[in-house]
Amino acid sequence: MDGLPLLRGQSARERAIDLFSHLRLWDTEDNSGVLIYVLLADRQVEIIADRGIHGHVGAAGWGSVCRHMEAAFALGQFESGTVQGVREVAEHLSQHCPADGHHRQERPLIL
Repeated sequence: MDGLPLLRGQSARERAIDLFSHLRLWDTEDNSGVLIYVLLADRQVEIIADRGIHGHVGAAGWGSVCRHMEAAFALGQFESGTVQGVREVAEHLSQHCPADGHHRQERPLIL
């Protein structure tokens, strides 16, 4: 990727959104595209998710994954931080957008 936007002050989040759009990750059947963007120079992580999966996980859920990865990176644990982050994203996807196409629905609370 062209590094010039970063040198001109583009944030990691803005960069991630541009890449998400460029790769057309919103163009999935269940609106479940997810991009994990890692800016190694600053050890920053951003997760951009399409509206279908984002509606289930929310900003706090994605932010938690990012903070876990960043904490591992700060300790120099790049491989384990990355693997753990990908696993956490995969858990969200498997819970809310399973590969078999049958979305898990919460059971109603019966008193």
